Amino acid sequence: MAVSARSQRLPADERRATILAAAGPLFARDGYAATRIDDIAAAAGVTKPIIYRHFASKKALYAALLRKHRDDLPSFLDRVDPAAAPGEAVISILEHWLDYVRENRHAWVMIFRDSSGDEEIRALRDDVNLRAREVLAGFISDRGVRIPPEQVEPTAELLSMGLAGMVLWWIDHPEVPKPVIVAVAARVIAAALGPTAN
Repeated sequence: MAVSARSQRLPADERRATILAAAGPLFARDGYAATRIDDIAAAAGVTKPIIYRHFASKKALYAALLRKHRDDLPSFLDRVDPAAAPGEAVISILEHWLDYVRENRHAWVMIFRDSSGDEEIRALRDDVNLRAREVLAGFISDRGVRIPPEQVEPTAELLSMGLAGMVLWWIDHPEVPKPVIVAVAARVIAAALGPTAN
């Protein structure tokens, strides 16, 4: 395929980002197994050799998307005022997180709806889930929520999986306004964390 002069001049990091941005929706739509490098190249406006210059294989490209999502998870806590009441902190986190969901719908579909791929791919999906639970458990512990210590990790797992299910539903129902999703999530989190989340 012909490649424009502009795409040829892109710096390496920008070209890599362009490839990742094109690949995510295709992996979400077709799954890991059915997505072809040819389709990703066409969507990104590059040639297959350019993709292989940045990613050794289709698996490496898929893994890069999962790792990016895993590494982004702690960022949802970065904008929270440490002095904010737990309920205010939850709303702030949810607002930021749901904006991220809207921009990265593919990540949730890749993690929770795509079962294709080998053991390494499945392990990467599990690693993302583990990181999400760790981030939530850290938030619960750091905010001084009064639940027994042995309940922190299972509570984090409940919230992680419940929130994932909710955003998958939202992806299928994009007409639902974000404030509705924030309100639902905040109510569930408040119930899970007890009075200190209010």
